[in-house]
Amino acid sequence: MSKGDIKESDWKVFKPLRVLALERFSERVLDEIARISSDDGKSKHERYVAIYRLVRERDKDIASIFDFQRRSTALRQVVAFLSEGLMTDEELRGFSPEFVKTVEHIRDLNNRAMDFVDEDDSAPGAP
Repeated sequence: MSKGDIKESDWKVFKPLRVLALERFSERVLDEIARISSDDGKSKHERYVAIYRLVRERDKDIASIFDFQRRSTALRQVVAFLSEGLMTDEELRGFSPEFVKTVEHIRDLNNRAMDFVDEDDSAPGAP
């Protein structure tokens, strides 16, 4: 097992949760498509183009979140599932305490990075 790999017990928890997260992602996309498709304020062609663009964009999202199902990528994927609302905190608790602690640490770091404010940009009169 390499340095980035998760424990076997966590891997066994991860695999069905990955399937569930993929179903949730797919449901979300299908709901978006249904909303676009039922928008009578746009022509059928406009709806088609909007759906086409949405699917292309979501294909990029699905690739970045779900590609490469490996033990070495499971941690990154779980963090992505949580940040995208594809996994609940309760589902996270099914993993080992060490894995949960690592995920929460990464999530805290990501949240802290988003809270960073460049003081030069926030100064009065800054462009």
